Amino acid sequence: MISRRGMVTGAAVTALSYTRILGANDRIGLGVIGLGERGTAVMGLFQKNDDVEVRALCDVWGTRVERARQKAAPNAKTFCDHRQLLDMASVDAVLIAAPDHWHKDLAIDAMNAGKDIYSEKPMCRKRDEAPLMVKAARSTGRICQIGLQQRSGQIYLEPREKFVLSGAIGKISHIDAVWHEGVRRPLPKQPAEKPADLDWLRFLGPVSYRDWNPGQYLNFRAFLDFNGGKMTDYGHHWLDTVHMFMGERAPNSVVFAGGIYYDQHDDRTAPDTCNALFEYDGFSVLFQSNAYAVGPEYGITFYGDKGTLFVNRNRYEFKPAGRNAQPIARTIPGDITADHVRNFLDCVVSRKLPNADAAIAAVSILPPLLGVQSYEEQRRLRFDPLRLEVLPF
Repeated sequence: MISRRGMVTGAAVTALSYTRILGANDRIGLGVIGLGERGTAVMGLFQKNDDVEVRALCDVWGTRVERARQKAAPNAKTFCDHRQLLDMASVDAVLIAAPDHWHKDLAIDAMNAGKDIYSEKPMCRKRDEAPLMVKAARSTGRICQIGLQQRSGQIYLEPREKFVLSGAIGKISHIDAVWHEGVRRPLPKQPAEKPADLDWLRFLGPVSYRDWNPGQYLNFRAFLDFNGGKMTDYGHHWLDTVHMFMGERAPNSVVFAGGIYYDQHDDRTAPDTCNALFEYDGFSVLFQSNAYAVGPEYGITFYGDKGTLFVNRNRYEFKPAGRNAQPIARTIPGDITADHVRNFLDCVVSRKLPNADAAIAAVSILPPLLGVQSYEEQRRLRFDPLRLEVLPF
């Protein structure tokens, strides 16, 4: 495991030189790789900060690049190949919002090119990729923030301090982490012909070749070749929050129950019904993301022997034990991603470790990826949280 002191030392290596770069350029030059719905939305949050200028845009589909340029960054240079973007000296930081199977390569390439990165979650697609990303961040001295915005949200920081770290909730023995959604529709079949300005081979990247498939391109999260489905899409957020409240340590075991219960006959491989039970030292976590027409409110519930705490991105409620005890609740509107972006930008200047640093995210990505492995192998996995290895049968 990498110590906090080690992380700070590595991150501080190039602080002085980077301060001079920022002084020369005045504003932080941003490059954006991946211009789908999420990438353009987070780019917009970056642009709300006066110290940011979008200078380069990159996507495998030229239509998306041009749409983003016209709408938000008319003076930005545009590329299909991310390496050309990384060659730009005027780009100081990179927002990575490409599909999950590209996260590791894009992040390492960017950091090796001297760029700080803000990468959307999940951190990576495979367990062996996370340590490589941490190593790149430390060896280059680059800032690496993963898009786990709960780490920067006051709606999480406040109840963590008031009810968990203070001991008000008592000993926590179980946690329910819930993020359901409706039944997903069949995958799109159009455009049947690949658009002329879309580089399908570059989209596939490290994934094995297959012919153009509009469903796989437009809904890559339905295929385990490209990502971990809901287990990593929602699971990395919620398991990271569990680690944030309970300690940065991987689980001892995981067992997955679920599957594709709504078969749309479109060859998808990611399960629509996800229930994963994790055992940690002294407590258990049940992550659920199922296909319900009407389900319970999304969020995380911590069960302690002195009370119960519920929290999601806009509200929390603590219910103390006792017959006449009154609940304590608070609602905070807004998008906590904006706070996470601001934390990243501040760290680009200060060279301090960001709230969702690579080394932290490298631990919290383990449980969701283990959940995917449990599903694929159809068995309960025992895991060594110190050696970070799946134990033999």
